[in-house]
Amino acid sequence: MDRGTVGSAQSGRLLVEVREEGPSAVVTPAGELDHHTADLLREPLEACLARGRSRLVVDCTRLEFCDSTGLNVLLGARLKAEAAGGGVHLAGMLPVVARVFEITGADAVFTVHATVEAALADEPDAQPEDEDEDG
Repeated sequence: MDRGTVGSAQSGRLLVEVREEGPSAVVTPAGELDHHTADLLREPLEACLARGRSRLVVDCTRLEFCDSTGLNVLLGARLKAEAAGGGVHLAGMLPVVARVFEITGADAVFTVHATVEAALADEPDAQPEDEDEDG
């Protein structure tokens, strides 16, 4: 697998790391995502899309806070990724962050996974095993 680190951006309250993992870009924001730090996430997400990485996995395991500005950054990335034939997958959300997505209904428009590994395993061209519901 390609696990090359692409880059990182940092401010006092948010650090964003990016790595490529197969066909996906894994973006890991750590800290607080709000009005003051949103561009630190927006820029790497847009850079991934500009490089042709339309499948974005956002590792939320170290994201401690997300306000409406941060949510809008993720929603904007989702629209751009889907327009490019990909999508944004969220993984490992802490309860305080997951609650923002639940309250706003944004959890219904993202693919949410318990772990980054689960998000990476959910490749778009992977065919699920045939499950016969008829018995």
